[in-house]
Amino acid sequence: MTRTFKALSALLSYPTAELVAATGAISEAIDAGGLVPDRILDQLHALIAELATTDLYDAQERYVLLFDRTRSLSLHLFEHVHGESRDRGQAMIDLKAQYEAAGLEISASELPDFLPLFLEYLAVRPLGEAGEALGQAVHILAALAERLRKRKSAYESVFCALVAIAAAKPKDDDIAAVLAEADPDPTDLAALDAAWEDEPVTFGPGANACKDGLIARMRAARRPAATPEA
Repeated sequence: MTRTFKALSALLSYPTAELVAATGAISEAIDAGGLVPDRILDQLHALIAELATTDLYDAQERYVLLFDRTRSLSLHLFEHVHGESRDRGQAMIDLKAQYEAAGLEISASELPDFLPLFLEYLAVRPLGEAGEALGQAVHILAALAERLRKRKSAYESVFCALVAIAAAKPKDDDIAAVLAEADPDPTDLAALDAAWEDEPVTFGPGANACKDGLIARMRAARRPAATPEA
C-alpha cells in the first residue's frame, strides 16, 4: 500500500475535525513516502499547517467554494473529460468495476471518478500501476493546479504532487484543452448557473440528472478522509 496516495486523498477531502486531528499523520506519511519532490513538499506542509490552524468552518466554506461551486475545479475527473454527456455514465461503470476487482467497495451514493476516491484506489495498487493510472489524468491535474495557482490556493500543492508522481507528463495542448473550459468566479451566481447549464447525463435506465441533482450527488460522493495509519 502506498500511504502517500492515502495522505493526498485525505488532503483533498472535505475538512472535518477528524481530518484536522490527523494532519500530523498525513504529514509523516507524505515525508516517509519519498515520492514528492522537495520543492513541492514545502508547499504541501504549508497546506497541512493551514488546515491544522484555520477555523474549521472557514476551511469547510473555502473547500465548498472551490470544489463544489466551481465546476472548472470539480474533483470529479470525468467532469473535465465527458462533461454531462452519456459517455460519462459508461466511464463511471467501467471505473467502478476496476475498484471492485481490486477489492475496493464503494457505496451507491459515491461517484467513482471523485479524485479522493480514485487516490484511495491507487493506494492499494502497485506503485508502477498507480503511476500509470495517474498519468492518464495528468493533464486534468495540471490544469487544476494552474487554476488553483491563479487563485493563490494552497490546494495547488496537492495537484502539483500528483503531476510529479504520475508516470506520464502532461502535454501543453491537452492542458490547454482543459483550461479552455469556462472558469467563472464562484461568487458570480449568474455565471455559475450558466456554467452548470448542460445536457443531462443518464447513469442508468430511466435516470435523468439535472444540475441540482448533480451537485447533490457530488456532495453525497464525499467519503470520510482516508487518513494513513500512524
